[in-house]
Amino acid sequence: MKDSKLGTVFKEVPVQEAVGLVLAHDLTQILPGTFKGRLFKKGHVIVESDIPKLLDIGKEHIYILELGEDELHEDDAAKRMAEALADDGLLLSEPHEGKVAVKSGLDVPALAVIDPSIVHAINELGEIALATLQTHAVVMPGGQLAATRVIPLVVPEDKVIAVEKLVSDYRSKHEGRGPLSLKPLRKFRIGLLTTGGEVFSGRIEDKFGPAVRRIVEALGSEVAEQRFSPDERQTIVKEIHYLRDQSYDMIVVTGGMSVDPDDRTPAAIADAGAEIVSYGTPMLPGSMLLMGYLGGTPIMGLPGCVMHDPHTSFNVLLPRVLAGETITRADIVAMGYGGLITR
Repeated sequence: MKDSKLGTVFKEVPVQEAVGLVLAHDLTQILPGTFKGRLFKKGHVIVESDIPKLLDIGKEHIYILELGEDELHEDDAAKRMAEALADDGLLLSEPHEGKVAVKSGLDVPALAVIDPSIVHAINELGEIALATLQTHAVVMPGGQLAATRVIPLVVPEDKVIAVEKLVSDYRSKHEGRGPLSLKPLRKFRIGLLTTGGEVFSGRIEDKFGPAVRRIVEALGSEVAEQRFSPDERQTIVKEIHYLRDQSYDMIVVTGGMSVDPDDRTPAAIADAGAEIVSYGTPMLPGSMLLMGYLGGTPIMGLPGCVMHDPHTSFNVLLPRVLAGETITRADIVAMGYGGLITR
């Protein structure tokens, strides 16, 4: 029996001679009163220990897949695709039902760096698939950033060869780096300045500190020191300079980031000598975030939404800063597409 589309042949073989061959159909096991279901799935590669199980269900002969020339079983194809894509710091799962997961092998959180053009080019080939996270997503240790998938049980080998060539050509243009890679996040010691007379005077409880600590610590960094200031421009400048002098890896200033006349924080950050990349971010929530650099040290002004919204512009930019990226105006502008968070 032959598949008319491919060169695949379905052949009847004695079970004792079937080791290493590919099962052409599902096999069901029935244990009266106990179990009825699939014992082996179509595409299963038969091993020696399967023989007694096959005989137990009365299968002395079975149909197996005899692949045609230049054809690959789904598991072999998915594995080859994943191996082509694998970079340092990436681990591959064992193939299962034509799928291979690509996971982080790092012991720290990392930033996914993914070139969508290669993802699109691979998926354009048909019969095979590559699914990934979006670039700049955070991947925790052991977390998955991509998966290869083969749609039919058997696929022409030239599909996989085309994937391997796409990735090889990409590497040749990018100093050996593939289209899927990870940037480990560094452990930052962060200086935090919370502004606002109501918090400084003790009239209300500080909610910014716990929120910032929770976000920072989830990415492997720490708030090394938190200071408080009233809404006085020169006092805020003085406190920013103090944090700069402690040589912290990053300075975060919270409170007073709106356009109200008594909100002094953005002007104070500029007065402190920071180069402002952007005051305002095309993302909701988090549009009032300020991004800048003070003598090479990243400095961010955080809007109030960071205290209560689970995902804001701070959650987007912080991992990139921790990965060592320098944020530019173009990076900020690009955040508008997909920047409306409604969950």
